[in-house]
Amino acid sequence: MAKILALIAIFFLVSTAVAQTHQRGQQQTQQQVRQQEARQCRIQQLTASQPNQRIESEGGVTELWNEYEDQFQCAGVAPMRDVIQPNSLSLPNFSPSPRLVYIQQGQGLLGLSQPGCAETYHSSQQPGLRREGSQQAGRQSEQRDQHQKVHRIRQGDIVALPAGVAHWCYNDGNEELVAVSVTDLNNNANQLEQKLRSFYLAGGQTQRSSLQGSPRQQQQQRETFQNVFRAFDENLMAEAFNIPVEVVRRMQQEDERGLIVRVRGEEMRMIRPEEEQEYESRRYNGLEETYCNLNIRQYLDNPREADIYSRQAGRINIVNSQKLQILNYMDMSAEKGNLYPNAMHAPHWTMNAHSVFYVTRGDAHVQVVGSNGQTVLDNRVNQGELFVVPQHFVSTIRAGNNGFEYVAFKTSGQPMKSPLVGYTSAFKAMPIQVLANSFQISTQEAQNLKYNREHHTMLLPPRAVRSS
Repeated sequence: MAKILALIAIFFLVSTAVAQTHQRGQQQTQQQVRQQEARQCRIQQLTASQPNQRIESEGGVTELWNEYEDQFQCAGVAPMRDVIQPNSLSLPNFSPSPRLVYIQQGQGLLGLSQPGCAETYHSSQQPGLRREGSQQAGRQSEQRDQHQKVHRIRQGDIVALPAGVAHWCYNDGNEELVAVSVTDLNNNANQLEQKLRSFYLAGGQTQRSSLQGSPRQQQQQRETFQNVFRAFDENLMAEAFNIPVEVVRRMQQEDERGLIVRVRGEEMRMIRPEEEQEYESRRYNGLEETYCNLNIRQYLDNPREADIYSRQAGRINIVNSQKLQILNYMDMSAEKGNLYPNAMHAPHWTMNAHSVFYVTRGDAHVQVVGSNGQTVLDNRVNQGELFVVPQHFVSTIRAGNNGFEYVAFKTSGQPMKSPLVGYTSAFKAMPIQVLANSFQISTQEAQNLKYNREHHTMLLPPRAVRSS
């Protein structure tokens, strides 16, 4: 009898383990299918495109590219451009996907609310908090505001915004702040569908927003930037925050100002960036020693820090997860290219990332060849346009007569390029006999193919310019 009971118990345990293994296998298969469906790239033609949707707010404009274009669906990204007027505030919001931002123009202040990180910075005392007959307001006026670090951002910076972290941006300069960003919708951090969305804690999109596209796309975009705080029960929120219901009602009321609002008076001038803030020394926990103190920005346009430099062709500056540690959590990176007139970016492919190019100045002739051996892009791109080069697609760029500058967003924290030309090229790593037989050329011609550009890297000077 004991043996029978033991056999039954063993059978039950084995059956349970098999069922759990089968269930995990099904879940993994479903996840792989979702990833495969999200990453299918049936690219017949790539185009350099401009934003086709525009959201006008009181303090600026938000412009969006059509995320349903084949090239953006292939890369799993959603590009966006924000223009913030002076003395205006981009309202607090968070996204389920990580986002890289390039500051094309202007300067401002950026704040992130990192969960679990302490408010260890002080700003100047806020004026006007004391009110007659209010002891609580009097106590507030005697205290200094504590908050997390406020970062100074300037033209040329690349800024990392992790998934799920609430952030805001204030333009304290005298010119428009223009920020171009790419959100990686297909990132592992995003467990929702592959769609651009931002959860706003204040403000939100209104029916007066100026949108372009089909009615379905317009409705989808109206649902993209909505206020999530507004739908909660006001009494429940009053109890949660321990504030009067009247305050909650004002916080939840319909706000026609949009996503970017003008700041009244000089109220925001009391907030000081990191270089001016007073830091409160305190005991750290492990989280604060690692994640909370990570830098979120890096200047991407410093000629002295160029990763690739050619005196006749230009330079490339790269920021990856080795230079900006927070990118280890986001698996994204970026590069800034500056090509001199008529210089070339050597033919190459990126082995482990899609590349999203945004033209910041000048123009260039771009060619991209897909896996079917067909040219999917063979056209001139101009300032303000954006195009995608999918992973493993081979591309090359020739700058125009006035030069060419771009910023490329990558869907990997450590992207790897494989060039066809230069001292690190695929051809240079092959024996001459392999090249000669592959292309049916002479040994001398194969030697020229292999070594004629051996003193160059990714950037090639015009043919009339000799190598230094």
